[in-house]
Amino acid sequence: MSVRKIVHIDMDAFYASVEQRDDPQLRGRPVVVAWKGNRSVVCAASYEARAFGVRSAMPALRAERVCPQAVFIPPDFPRYRAVSRSVREILARHTDLIEPLSLDEAYLDVTENKTGLPTATRVASAIRQQIRNELQLTASAGVAPNKFLAKIASDWRKPNGLFVIQPEEVEAFLTPLPVGRIPGVGKVTEKHLAELSVRTVGDLRSLALAILEDRFGRYGRRLYQLARGIDDNPVVSDRPTKSISAEDTFERDLPLDGTEPMIRRLAEKVWNASRKESRVARTVVLKLKTKEFNTLTRSHTPAVPPASCDELTAIALSLCDRVDLGPQQRYRLVGVGLSNFRDTHDPGSDVLAQPMLFSE
Repeated sequence: MSVRKIVHIDMDAFYASVEQRDDPQLRGRPVVVAWKGNRSVVCAASYEARAFGVRSAMPALRAERVCPQAVFIPPDFPRYRAVSRSVREILARHTDLIEPLSLDEAYLDVTENKTGLPTATRVASAIRQQIRNELQLTASAGVAPNKFLAKIASDWRKPNGLFVIQPEEVEAFLTPLPVGRIPGVGKVTEKHLAELSVRTVGDLRSLALAILEDRFGRYGRRLYQLARGIDDNPVVSDRPTKSISAEDTFERDLPLDGTEPMIRRLAEKVWNASRKESRVARTVVLKLKTKEFNTLTRSHTPAVPPASCDELTAIALSLCDRVDLGPQQRYRLVGVGLSNFRDTHDPGSDVLAQPMLFSE
């Protein structure tokens, strides 16, 4: 079987870089993309801000403390999505096998490419050059025989870097890496592995499959494979949507009956996003997070999927009746989602009588 050629493209500090590109006064300055507020978190940070320790998902208040000179910019997701589409158009010149992970990164299978370039490295170089020339942005790229290695490689020489892992280099590259570089190995798993005297991928490779499966279940087999650089997951283009959701954190904790305005706004946002899908969602989900940071969800699958924003909103609001923590309970976050997507021709979708449900 021929070796696959996988490229992982990762835009550098994407949201912040778009802001710096579009406003020359922001270039060279520490830019933090986030709403200011007690509950806001950092969506993105420029490399100038990262030098001060600012990171994505950090509370905005903490970002202000560690980098007082930072320029805070509220996120403009429609603009970021438009730029992301332009990046996708560049990627599509080289292959149809594109698997987006988010607005700013994607896997490409370039085992065969459209442009006739002789190597995956040349393809990755061409993509990065086109992104720079046409969009005035930079991207980092990783090239490897599989998705697992390509993603690690793209982070190796960030920002604006290219790193290649050849098939014969896999074992030597992986052996000294901390196990925390393996996807899915968080602090808890890292602690459990440390109890087995495993701190590097080389250490992990020395453990028998039976030991890993006994300790970690199905994920143990995955660890066994990744320690050997094995990842057979293909690049999947046009992956079907599993869910659409939106959530927001309140400026101050609210009682349940105070969440209604936000539920209405989020339901409208989710409904508008769902209109872009060719499949329909059967299940409506309500998510709440208490002031104590406990998360609870309630869901409902009606006999017929919601056919309008008003129906979605009504179902989401009705799910509040199934939350019974008392009137004294306060909440810090609410979310609304749609899940359980089905094809419109699926008899179980119950939409055959509503062919215009998602038409423009």
